[in-house]
Amino acid sequence: MSYTAAIDQLNAMVPELYAHSGQPRRKFALEEVRILLRALGDPQLRFPSVLIAGTNGKGSTASTLASILTAAGLRTALYTSPHLEKPNERIRVDHEEIADGDFARLYFRVQDVAQEVVLAGQLAQLPSYFEFLTAQAFLYFAERKVDIAVLEVGMGGRLDATNVVDPLISIVTDISLDHMEWLGPTITAIAREKAGILRRGGTMITLPQHPEVNQVLGEAAAELGAREMSAAPYIPAAGAGSPYSVEALGATIAVDSPLGGAHQQRNVALAIAAAVELASVHNFPVTPAAIEGGIRNTRWPGRLERMTRGGVDWILDVAHNPAGAWALRTGLPGILEMHRPRTLIFSCLRDKPLAEMAQILFPMFEQVIVAPIHMARAAVLDDLLAAAKATGTPAVAAQSIREALEMAQDRSAGGVVVVSGSVYMVGEARALLLAGGGKSL
Repeated sequence: MSYTAAIDQLNAMVPELYAHSGQPRRKFALEEVRILLRALGDPQLRFPSVLIAGTNGKGSTASTLASILTAAGLRTALYTSPHLEKPNERIRVDHEEIADGDFARLYFRVQDVAQEVVLAGQLAQLPSYFEFLTAQAFLYFAERKVDIAVLEVGMGGRLDATNVVDPLISIVTDISLDHMEWLGPTITAIAREKAGILRRGGTMITLPQHPEVNQVLGEAAAELGAREMSAAPYIPAAGAGSPYSVEALGATIAVDSPLGGAHQQRNVALAIAAAVELASVHNFPVTPAAIEGGIRNTRWPGRLERMTRGGVDWILDVAHNPAGAWALRTGLPGILEMHRPRTLIFSCLRDKPLAEMAQILFPMFEQVIVAPIHMARAAVLDDLLAAAKATGTPAVAAQSIREALEMAQDRSAGGVVVVSGSVYMVGEARALLLAGGGKSL
């Protein structure tokens, strides 16, 4: 079967947003994932791993850590979500995404086995979209005989499909309110779900954050006898520019990350702390030079990513919740001061707090162009326009992301355009910009 067929079948699994569709909520259970993986030969047991949960910064931390481990000469797997353009991006070894042929081959292998266990009565239903991809990733990493896998939790932690591994280290990035229909209505409830990736007698790496989060994580670690390790020693002094220096593994390391924004200092610190732990406790051959070089060579597009096309400075950032919007707002002032006009292309999913995100971002711009995301969960254009009106920011609607880019190009010569609000929109816009899509892009 072809790669196209695999993608089409995967896409057919993407559910409507349960809270709005009237469909019954699917109940997830790790035992179901374990049954599937057992039938596949338990590939997740054939490599050591680091597991990363949190609300924001998971992907940046994961990609930075994986880059460090690759620079150390280790065959390093990286599993992340969601993707910008194609699902292959989620499954990588040494920076290289899984090839189409391997993706299709492993998809249909998982499908065949899943159907067998359903017919045998071991599973009540076929796996979900994310469970399929996770099983594919584990199979691929086992086949490639990776030295270590860096795994980003998809959502939550306790019941996430990635949580079937026995990680050497559990990393918890910054936690805020998001996916509340699944994880709970309070930051305390969400933190409890994220703490589900901790292991008895294991190691947790995190940073001080919201007091309620600190309390939940501390209590969870204490209950499990897990060692708490703070990444705070790898945070630079306030106001430090880039590059900056930190002490690690007995050496001074120049931290020069390509990931923009002061908030990335926290994600880089978590990655450094994990690299130090792997070297000093688990005897992985990580050196100060590998940490320095790995940080410098990190690849993680769509995070304050800049490119110039058609006389316009484009900035792409996947700020998809209020915490992400605040991080983007913090990283923009120095850039926006240099440009006029200043345009925002924005869209989001309808389960996101649109009004709050609009209040955070829209007033920074002279004009907003809202655009549709072609999926069932997308916010409708009228709601996007109403959110802009409430902030007093002039706004117009485009009928597609391509049209939004063309409108911004026409209106923003010599200026800056920020594309944000949804991973899905940023991914499509990025592909169009890189391909020269639009009238003069």
